[in-house]
Amino acid sequence: MSSMSLAAKVVKGAALKNPRPRKAVLTLTPAAVERLRALTEGPEPKLVRVGIRTKGCSGQQYQLDYTTKKEKFDEEVKQDGVTVLVDNKALLSVLGSEMDYVEDKLSAQFVFNNPNVKESCLCGQSFMT
Repeated sequence: MSSMSLAAKVVKGAALKNPRPRKAVLTLTPAAVERLRALTEGPEPKLVRVGIRTKGCSGQQYQLDYTTKKEKFDEEVKQDGVTVLVDNKALLSVLGSEMDYVEDKLSAQFVFNNPNVKESCLCGQSFMT
């Protein structure tokens, strides 16, 4: 049996004619942008990092933390003058999600509309991807 090889060529600086659009890691609603701006402005600028932790009846929960710097592998999401960091360990779980801020008579919270969620608990606090 003879071995067969395929030819391949590298062309320096070659660009795809129609590059495939990259899916946004995270998009922000206007309400989320407004709330994030209010939370991060001040004499000492802060950033918000979105992460995932193992917790809850469905297995995962979102974790939002303040930070003052971007870690090496954090994904930076910039939209309408606001910057949000996404922890590299949360990228696959968050990819394509929309972050919203919702207020009602009893609560005020960030809500994630995540197309990757396969199931969530009844209270809506945890999910599984």
